[in-house]
Amino acid sequence: MTLVLLVFIPLAGGLIAGWMGGKDSTACRWISLGALGLDALLALGLAFHYLGGSGNPGDSRWFIEWSQPWIPQFGISFHFAMDGLSLVMVLLTLFLGLIGVGASWTEIQERVGFFHFNFLWILSGVLGVFLAMDLFLFFFFWEVMLVPMYLLIRIWGHENRRYAAVKFFLFTQASGLLMLISIVALALLHPGNGQGVTFDYNVFLQNPLHGPAAKWIMLGFFVAFATKLPAFPFHPWLADAHTEAPTAGSIILAGILLKTGAYGMLRFILPLFPTAVHEFSTTAMILGVIGILYAAILAFAQDDMKRLVAYTSVSHMGFVLLGIFAGTDFALKGVVIQMICHGLSAGAQFMLVGALYERIHTRDMRKMGGLWDAIPGFGVATMFFAMASLGLPGLGNFVAEFMILVGSFQVAPKLTILATLGLIAATLYSLRLIRRAFHGPRQDEKAYPDLTLRERALNGAFALGLIWLGVYPQPAINAVTPTLKSIQSSAATPMAEHNAISGESQ
Repeated sequence: MTLVLLVFIPLAGGLIAGWMGGKDSTACRWISLGALGLDALLALGLAFHYLGGSGNPGDSRWFIEWSQPWIPQFGISFHFAMDGLSLVMVLLTLFLGLIGVGASWTEIQERVGFFHFNFLWILSGVLGVFLAMDLFLFFFFWEVMLVPMYLLIRIWGHENRRYAAVKFFLFTQASGLLMLISIVALALLHPGNGQGVTFDYNVFLQNPLHGPAAKWIMLGFFVAFATKLPAFPFHPWLADAHTEAPTAGSIILAGILLKTGAYGMLRFILPLFPTAVHEFSTTAMILGVIGILYAAILAFAQDDMKRLVAYTSVSHMGFVLLGIFAGTDFALKGVVIQMICHGLSAGAQFMLVGALYERIHTRDMRKMGGLWDAIPGFGVATMFFAMASLGLPGLGNFVAEFMILVGSFQVAPKLTILATLGLIAATLYSLRLIRRAFHGPRQDEKAYPDLTLRERALNGAFALGLIWLGVYPQPAINAVTPTLKSIQSSAATPMAEHNAISGESQ
């Protein structure tokens, strides 16, 4: 029942916060904080139990598992399970959820209860995605994330929020419907359905699908996950959604929602379609490299600070796509570290942009300049997270991208060399942001308040996470290693053969 509580507590907290909205807006914020704090304590308890050495999952690949029939006529059940990968993603979700509540403490002043209702329901949907082991249930939670995020952008966003919200909805809904078709096709065509149709992940895992149908079903899953990642050319919705979303929405969007796409590729595509994956892996890696370079160029060209950070997310997620389909041990471990570290560094950058916008009422870097002397705390924090984003040694992003590039070089050396150009581009656009916003002549002589104690504490939490993962990433790597080995064992043989051929041809 612990897994059910992890999903249910934010749902209940959202309902209570929404109900309290018309009575006490401050109470809504504390209810959200309390619900997420309680959820975080449950997740930390599981982490200490199963990763601290006292837990023993036995022969099962899962730390903890819970299942009850839902629609037995169609083989659908409430099936939740947790392993190292899902545990790490649950902890990241709850950490960023707490940060999001803190970041929106003063920004959201209208319809506060309804805001926190939607915010907590997004997080509940994300937690369900990371824990669901029935593919129909997985799709259900995938869709639960959609409408609250649409409302978050549409109601509390900025000037062009209507356009951005509709664009986000259309892209994600279309890709979600494609995933639903793929899930149903997999359930109907899977060789393990001789005893009746099932949507159970464990059944699919025991008998991976092969043949022509597997390729088309895998492509359906890929497009759905690549749209959420987002990967080139499925990325056009992201910059608008980020730019117009409120600060908490951008933190959750960059830090968590994008990671559901990468998680889906790791959890479902690699082990369930090994033959199709090894035929498609080179194409996917090429798309990853294009995304790295193309989005970096777009980021360099931006005047809007928030839009610049949004395009850096597309570029960094290109490394994730490259590493996933490289499929080596080093690359996959780097992918998970990148998922965590990008969530921290991008989330921090969006929080800083939002806090800066509250003060100077613009995100246009052409109207900034010279802010370092006026608000030095902002300058130091922005510099730190810009350095993290460009992969400064000693911070977590460096570890992640180094591992991905080393692992990818083993199977696609030419593509990996091209991908390293993205690191050079990251240096250019990160330093350009610092120069234009914080150095040079002042555009005005107004006095602005620097970071508050609350904002310093939130930035400090982000910074500590990045330093810890940059200096000592081993606990996170140890947590996900058994899961990644299991994924590799399901897909290793055909992928290894294909990767060897690809490496020789390149």
